[in-house]
Amino acid sequence: MLALVSALDAAWYSPRTYVVAATDALGHAKAAQAEAALAAARGRRRLSPPALPTVLTIPRSREVGQSYLTSVWTTLVALAACVRLVWTSRPDLLLVNGPGTCLPLVAAAVAARWARRSPTRVAYVESIARTEALSLTGRLLYGLRLADLFFVQWEGLAAKLPRAVYAGRLF
Repeated sequence: MLALVSALDAAWYSPRTYVVAATDALGHAKAAQAEAALAAARGRRRLSPPALPTVLTIPRSREVGQSYLTSVWTTLVALAACVRLVWTSRPDLLLVNGPGTCLPLVAAAVAARWARRSPTRVAYVESIARTEALSLTGRLLYGLRLADLFFVQWEGLAAKLPRAVYAGRLF
C-alpha cells in the first residue's frame, strides 16, 4: 500500500488523511514513511508543498483471535467512528486494503454517497498474500459491490473475478 501511496501525485491527492486502527503500532510510522517518499518526489520535481496530511485513529473492528460474537459490538463501535469521520471530512477517494478495519470505513463512505453527503469513491487493494482466493474483507467488498475499483495482485486471481483489475505486485 505504501508503494501505491508513494506513487500518487501529492499535489493532486491533497490533502491526504491516513486512517489507522487504534491498536496498530506501526500505522503512524508508515504514514510518515509514505509522506517522506512523497516529499522526496516533490523535491525532485520542484513543486510547492501540498497541505500536510492528517493521521486519524479509529477503533479496530476485530482483533486477531477475537470471537465473531464479540466482534459484532466492536464493529458497530468502529462503524460509528467511521461515519463521523467520513461525514465530516467528505473524502473524494478512499484507498483501502486488507483487514476488517477498512470495512466500517467503506460502509460509512458508501452510506455517505447514497445519502448524497459525500462523493467518496472506494478503491480496494487485495493483499499480495491472496494468490487464489479473496480475504473475507475482499469477498464482502467484491460481492456487495462496495468498491468502485477492486485491485488484485495476481493474474490468476484476476482471471476468476471479472470486475477485478490486475494491478501487478504493489510492494
